[in-house]
Amino acid sequence: MSDAPRPVIRHANFSNVAAITEIYNEAILTLTATFDTEPRTVDDRIAWFRSHDERHPVLVAVVGSEVLGWASLTRWSERPAYNDTAETSFYVAAEHRGRGIGRQLKEAIIAEARRLGFHTLIARMAEGSDASRHVNQSVGFVHVGTLKEVGQKFGRWLDVDVMQLMLD
Repeated sequence: MSDAPRPVIRHANFSNVAAITEIYNEAILTLTATFDTEPRTVDDRIAWFRSHDERHPVLVAVVGSEVLGWASLTRWSERPAYNDTAETSFYVAAEHRGRGIGRQLKEAIIAEARRLGFHTLIARMAEGSDASRHVNQSVGFVHVGTLKEVGQKFGRWLDVDVMQLMLD
């Protein structure tokens, strides 16, 4: 067991956007966890951050002032019938992966979704995202389908698995 302090999970604020961007950009360049293929600017991420509201929060895992990872609830669709469904995402800085931070973030974003009255949560993960799949399964998400070869990254077509957690 590590002697590293346990991170605090809290709502993100604008001062965290640069660190969120850095973590996300590392994932863009090295992982299939996102189908973005070019790094984002902080201004891009500020617009993304502003698109989240009280019902669709962004959380961060921090130790002191260092952001180790983040998680979010995002609208599944703009259509009103989907208002009680959200997509979950989480990313952990490369140097902090494998320490349970992803699971802590996932548990915290699920707790927020319950508090906010969501009915169901969706998670999508591409081939090669085994750690993400493991975290999602460990908190109760179940596989509901596979979208075949819907994205191309790192020179190959990738399937995307869809997982779901019913909250009611």
